Amino acid sequence: MGPTPLPASFLPAHASVLVFLVVGVAFLAVNLVLWRIIRPSRFSEEKLTTYECGENPTGSAWVQFNIRFYVFALIFIIFDVESVFLLPWAVVFRRLAEEQGLLPYAEGLVFIAILVVALAYVWRKGDLEWVRAEDRT
Repeated sequence: MGPTPLPASFLPAHASVLVFLVVGVAFLAVNLVLWRIIRPSRFSEEKLTTYECGENPTGSAWVQFNIRFYVFALIFIIFDVESVFLLPWAVVFRRLAEEQGLLPYAEGLVFIAILVVALAYVWRKGDLEWVRAEDRT
């Protein structure tokens, strides 16, 4: 058995998607070509240097940052996003409690307990310190 043929109304029904894609790609292509034509192309050494908020750049741009800064930022984002999940739960908590009893309260406590355990783990591991104890010597 081969594939089933498409109904006759399939193409007219989905033609708008094809038109949208063609118009989007054409818009992009026209803007890129137009940009290439009208932009000034007077490059200088000063224009090609790295912009440092008005300061003259010194040294190499390949500076190696400590991974702890990224870990700290990721921990902040994780806890920030997870705490945002508590807002919708808190908004509908009264209605949920009326319908389901103590189950929504227990679910909220489990969620907060998981966050507390994760925070304790990160704290115990020392990832919340800017300078670890072993690096202070």
